[in-house]
Amino acid sequence: MKAKMEFTTPSDVEIQFVRSFAAERDSVWAMWTQAEHLRNWWGPQGFTTPVCKVDFRPGGTWFYCMQDPAGQRYCGKMIYQEIEAPLRFSARDIFTDEDGVPTANMPEADSKFEFTEVAGETILTTSSRYRTREARDQIIDMGVEAGLSQTLDRLDAYLASLAE
Repeated sequence: MKAKMEFTTPSDVEIQFVRSFAAERDSVWAMWTQAEHLRNWWGPQGFTTPVCKVDFRPGGTWFYCMQDPAGQRYCGKMIYQEIEAPLRFSARDIFTDEDGVPTANMPEADSKFEFTEVAGETILTTSSRYRTREARDQIIDMGVEAGLSQTLDRLDAYLASLAE
C-alpha cells in the first residue's frame, strides 16, 4: 500500500508535505507542469478543475479554479520563479478570484517543489513559507492537510490510470 502524505511544520512559518508515487520522476514532473494533466487530478475528492491554464517558465503562471460539488469555485495562481527540470521548481502561491486578482486577507506563500527518484518511485517534497505564523496557521485551519492529502491521492489514482 502506498505511503500516505507526511505533513509537518518545520518552523513557525512553514508547511511541508512529502509523498511518494509509484512512477518515474519524469511522469510525476509532467503531472505538475502540464495543464492537460493538472486538470484531471488537482483538488480534493469531489472537486473538478474547470479552469487550468499553465505557462510553465520563470515568470509564467499557473491559474486554476477548482469547483466543489455545489458549484462553488476556489481559484489561485502560482507565479513560477526558478525551474530546474525535472528536479525542482519554485513559485509564489496566491489565492485569487475568478479573474486572477489576488484575494485580500489571504496568505501568500513561497513554495518549493522537489522531485527525487528512488528505485523507480518519485518522492515529492513541497515546502511553503508564509510571512508570519498567523498566516501559516490560517492555512492550516482552512484544512490544508486534508485537502492536500486528498489531492495527492487523486494524483496517485490518475498516475495509476495512465499506467494501465
